[in-house]
Amino acid sequence: MSQSNRARVAELLAGLAAGDRTAISEALNLVDDRRPEQREAALELLDELAVRAASPGPSTRQGSHSPYRVGITGAPGAGKSSLLNAMVEQLRESAGGIGIIAVDPSSQRSGGALLGDRMRLSGGARESGVFLRSMAARDRLGGLADATQAGAAVLSSVFEWVFIETVGIGQSECEVAQLVDTLIFVAQPGAGDTLQFMKAGILELPDLFVVNKSDTGPVAERTRSELEATLGLAGSVDDAAWQPPVLLASAQDRQGITGLIEGINAHRAHGRQSGQFEERRRIGRINFAVESLTRRYGEYGIERIGGAQAVSQRLRAPSQRSIFAAVLALGHEIEEAITGR
Repeated sequence: MSQSNRARVAELLAGLAAGDRTAISEALNLVDDRRPEQREAALELLDELAVRAASPGPSTRQGSHSPYRVGITGAPGAGKSSLLNAMVEQLRESAGGIGIIAVDPSSQRSGGALLGDRMRLSGGARESGVFLRSMAARDRLGGLADATQAGAAVLSSVFEWVFIETVGIGQSECEVAQLVDTLIFVAQPGAGDTLQFMKAGILELPDLFVVNKSDTGPVAERTRSELEATLGLAGSVDDAAWQPPVLLASAQDRQGITGLIEGINAHRAHGRQSGQFEERRRIGRINFAVESLTRRYGEYGIERIGGAQAVSQRLRAPSQRSIFAAVLALGHEIEEAITGR
């Protein structure tokens, strides 16, 4: 890596440790930059953040908090952004900073986030101690670009809470579930989507369900009952397993927001007590790497280095390097195996 890039990374790391908003923006720009000449600097930054996350010291900002990632997904129009804004308003007084990634559809012309800076996230989401970044889904219709994973790593090095709001269609529920510690599904009253969710397997993923717009009264209550009944049919036989609650809330009236935050904290405590917290993160990183390599090289490429199962086993080995470095190294192996060089 060039001396200038090395100095740039060192400057960004110092800025992130100090919680500098300019450094946060520049770091997110770097990890979202797809130009080949920027990949090395981005990888160096992410590797160092991974080392610091594994062994936080007194000189790092992360030593003072335990970052927690929350995903928010659901059909368009369910009120995900409004609900997130209401939670941020309540959390920002007591939290050690809040970072938000809003995953938006991509512009066909520029490739950037189509909804820009997500103006509908207003009020509390624009106060001090809150950092909001829109990121494009790129060519991943309904999914998450690789830069979203990198962006979450950057924000997790600074803030206590990191929220990721998805586009809300297609495969986003599956992908964000691998990236966050708690996944919230926001349902719209009276939408009649429960059966479709069940068919798509979406109801197996969230850790909490919330029926927004509870101010609609009986319609919201009926949707809640339908979800509870459906979840009861598909419930776990393991009494020790987490049973996702179905909550009612109204972003408009600011009702049920405290209960939703309490639900997140209850799931957080359960994950730590049961030992599932770190295992979930580890599996999420492995799945991200395998899927990223498969998208880039296809099943044929993965088979050149032993197949998906072999790659997963290799990624299970302890390492202080970031998962992004592992993806890059395995990608080089695949390229060498394909070309014979």
